[in-house]
Amino acid sequence: MSKTFYITTPIYYVNARPHIGHAYTTIACDTIARRQRMMGFDTYFLTGTDEHGQKIERAAQAAGKTPQQLTNEVSAEFRGLWDRMELTYDDFIRTTSDRHKLGVQALWCRIRDNGYIYKGHYTGQYCVFDELYVDAVGPGAPCPECGRTTETVREENYFFKLSAFQDKLLELYNAQTDFIRPETRRNEVMSFVRSGLRDLSVSRSTLSWGIPVPDDPKHVIYVWWDALANYITALGYGSEDTAKYNKYWPADVQMIGKEIVRFHCVYWPAFLMAAGLPLPHKIMAHGWLLFEENKMSKSRGNIVRTETILDGLGADALRYFLLREVVFGQDGSFSFDALVQRYNADLANGLGNLASRTLTMITRYFKGEVPYPSRAATRTTSDGAMVETAGRTIAEFNTLFDQCQFSRALEVAWNLVGAVDKYIVESQPWALGEKEDDESRSRLATILYTSAEALRIVTALAHPVIPEATAKIWGQLGLGDIRKFPLSALQWGQLKLGTKLGEVLPVFPRADKSTIESMQKMEEQGRRTTLAVEEEKEDKKVATAASPTATSATKPATTEPDGKISIEDFAKVELRVGQVKVAEKVKGADKLLRLEVDLGTEVRQVVAGIAEAYAPETLVGRKVVIVVNLVPRKLRGLESNGMIVAASPEGGKPVLASFLEDVPVGTRLK
Repeated sequence: MSKTFYITTPIYYVNARPHIGHAYTTIACDTIARRQRMMGFDTYFLTGTDEHGQKIERAAQAAGKTPQQLTNEVSAEFRGLWDRMELTYDDFIRTTSDRHKLGVQALWCRIRDNGYIYKGHYTGQYCVFDELYVDAVGPGAPCPECGRTTETVREENYFFKLSAFQDKLLELYNAQTDFIRPETRRNEVMSFVRSGLRDLSVSRSTLSWGIPVPDDPKHVIYVWWDALANYITALGYGSEDTAKYNKYWPADVQMIGKEIVRFHCVYWPAFLMAAGLPLPHKIMAHGWLLFEENKMSKSRGNIVRTETILDGLGADALRYFLLREVVFGQDGSFSFDALVQRYNADLANGLGNLASRTLTMITRYFKGEVPYPSRAATRTTSDGAMVETAGRTIAEFNTLFDQCQFSRALEVAWNLVGAVDKYIVESQPWALGEKEDDESRSRLATILYTSAEALRIVTALAHPVIPEATAKIWGQLGLGDIRKFPLSALQWGQLKLGTKLGEVLPVFPRADKSTIESMQKMEEQGRRTTLAVEEEKEDKKVATAASPTATSATKPATTEPDGKISIEDFAKVELRVGQVKVAEKVKGADKLLRLEVDLGTEVRQVVAGIAEAYAPETLVGRKVVIVVNLVPRKLRGLESNGMIVAASPEGGKPVLASFLEDVPVGTRLK
């Protein structure tokens, strides 16, 4: 019976397109999955998209689409990007699929029949952004998780008896100390559970975009219950064919971001306990990927598209940077400068240069065949040191990698690269290559064999991280398909003498400043293109709605002789109600304020020239009108993604447009 290994990413919410924050999690899982396959494990790697909930329902409405249309489009973008990156997932689950719905309802029935679900009424605050019931007091109170305005919910609900699992969860955390990693997240979760657990509302009766509760279809199942169940529904739980579930569950590693720890480390194990199902072995929570010291998000306008890096340097460069530069479990920073610097130092000048110089010399001096080293009795101290260093590298790398300490593991592997470079420089094989005597030829053969064998070991260890380049180097070593190499058996001396090398070609061409500039330009162009496409869709939607025929909808807007505009022109301006969450002065600008404005489905950064009229602290919590479909522009280095509406009396200070009545955040003005 073969050993199995099951690893999962979180399923990604389809309210926004994928960026490198999503890629980070998926690359980490792909790397682990690739390595486990090389270690001989029957590995199953799951990813997918989370497609239900109120936030999706509202985002679809704002985009003029049905929820299913929106989820189909964005889910396809995630899958398309993962395929372009050649990620080796075995299944891609969608929560709108029939197989998932069947499994979610089966889990509900099992937990209900076990006595852990009851019907009641919920009155309290709900955060649409986090799809979370929160401990907040009063209408409009801020969410303690994200700070956004919450909504008061009053409805009939089903409740899950979460309070019944407080002691059981604490027993789990204490008995299985590596259930939650890293330690900081484990401590946070234990503190939360010790503070007391209340029963959890697990259905909604005020929205329809979700999975119906069995036998009570006016309710839909809570989106987090729905989403968490994907890890077993993808394996066939609840269906007639449970072979995969029986084979792979429980999961060995469930990878998540730190912002969803509570759901995965409290709710998920409690649901499984209530159902009498096995718990996952380990939940790994990584940190955030920061850009300019802020978490990447659509609302901040600081999202970096994965495609930009793929076009500029390729997938291996991104994979290596994220796993080498970021200490897993902690927040890490991304910049194009740092990416190129790491690429040049470790890949182009490091592994790439080692492969090129070693294999080129074997080709030149030994007709492209791995040479026979001299007898052990004649080998030098430096030869023996290389053998010892390689053996120590294998052991340390494996230990660190199994602990998900990717950065340290790669540091250890690249120390071997540095050691081989030093060995080559000190041994000067090029000088020996000019001599014809047997002793020089024997010494040259030993140096180049030692260098090639060390190169082989680094290449094998690094393959799960940088699969494309290492496959090329492995082929240049004449070793065939690297994916078939049994990594668990890796040791010194496995490079067969006389092996014929393949064609030696560079694998990591050096990048220069123009590469950075090119990626920055691509990124900016990508943002503009995305915005233009969205505006074009909005224009077409408005024109079609306002015109009786498709022909009239395509006519250009005209301005009347008296300067008046048509209703079609006015309809192009999208005005929405927003609520100011953050307000602060812009450094070095007397008239500008930087605002973060909640629009219901997202938070926008807006830079407004109202500092002379309003103190920042007076604006927080205030509802304002925002023009949301303007092309973003930069003011004092800050991107303003929208415009605040104000009256500007002649010679006077601006006065913000506001409301006497209570208007919901996100409402469109017509």
